[in-house]
Amino acid sequence: MSQQYQIPGTPRVTSPSPTPSESGENAGTYFAPITRSAAKRATSPSAIAEEHDADSDLEKRARTRSRSPKAAALRRRPSGLAPMTPKSGIDASKQKADGTAVNGVANGHLSPAAAASYYWREFSRSPSPLGLIPIHRHWRSFIHRHEIPRKALHVSIGFFTLHLYSRGTQTDAIHPWLLGALVPIVSVEFLRHRIPSFNRFYIQVLGALMRESEVNERYNGVIWYLLGAWVSLRFFPKDVGTMSVLLLSWCDTAASTIGRMYGRHTPRIRRNKSLAGSAAAALVGVATAGLFYGIMVPKYFGYEEGFMFHGILALPEPAKQALGLVNKGSGIIGGWLALGVMSLWSGLVASASEVVDVWDLDDNLTIPVLSSIGLWGFLKVFG
Repeated sequence: MSQQYQIPGTPRVTSPSPTPSESGENAGTYFAPITRSAAKRATSPSAIAEEHDADSDLEKRARTRSRSPKAAALRRRPSGLAPMTPKSGIDASKQKADGTAVNGVANGHLSPAAAASYYWREFSRSPSPLGLIPIHRHWRSFIHRHEIPRKALHVSIGFFTLHLYSRGTQTDAIHPWLLGALVPIVSVEFLRHRIPSFNRFYIQVLGALMRESEVNERYNGVIWYLLGAWVSLRFFPKDVGTMSVLLLSWCDTAASTIGRMYGRHTPRIRRNKSLAGSAAAALVGVATAGLFYGIMVPKYFGYEEGFMFHGILALPEPAKQALGLVNKGSGIIGGWLALGVMSLWSGLVASASEVVDVWDLDDNLTIPVLSSIGLWGFLKVFG
């Protein structure tokens, strides 16, 4: 029993053997292993004798680096990149003659809000409200994200236009009212941007129809809507002006709605414009032309004298001669075929006018004007 639980003896610890160098230098003595810190101190170089020359290379090398953030930023050099200029940090090969950076080249600094031309468009499409309009915080999805009240007003203008057409109202009686409505609306917008208390009251009343980009900087889109409709109805024929207002009312809304829902799954055409939104604008434009020229016009007053489209499309005389179409009725289409061609062209014009950006102007102004020009030019050649 005593042998089974016998206490083991104390283990024998053998110290490490000295290195050959230590054995040769100290044959009769033994030293423990030297630690790394002790070895570093033993092998440190002797102090450099200072010279009185302030510009010597040794003194420059012995100076400690500055801890200034600016100096540290200047010392950084991204490996593999072109050398940077010491002041701006911009690639020297991508600078203009006056020292400014080429557009689109990052310079390592955050640009101010006013420097980005599309800042307010991105700002207004923020997925969550920033608190500038109180009602947007309470109705995040209904008002802020999907803009249902704003789009409902947008679409209703098209139905109101068809109502006026069905009553026989002429464009000469409409565009003076549009111009008259611009005066008080522009005056109110001018005042609210300069009187903060009035601006707060304005936001409380009409905040559901506004975007956050229109709170302090941009003017309300109603101004551009009325101005675009006035230009189309004032300077273009009745059917072209009416169609342009309808394309603005319905195609722009369709492009915005479908683009926000499915635009991330399709290629992007340009900033904030996707293939899904452009396709939706084109399809709605085709349907709008079919509704107006195929249903409303025949049902009420027919192709009036002031119309440019009378249900017939024809090739111009130079094209007929070039194609050898010498007969009297050749090169002319009518009926449903002409309506289909006119509808397709209206859809293309609506999609193109919704995509194109003219000097960063509001699309409520550019869509009706460009649509009027596109329809007028097409019918001027083939109508």
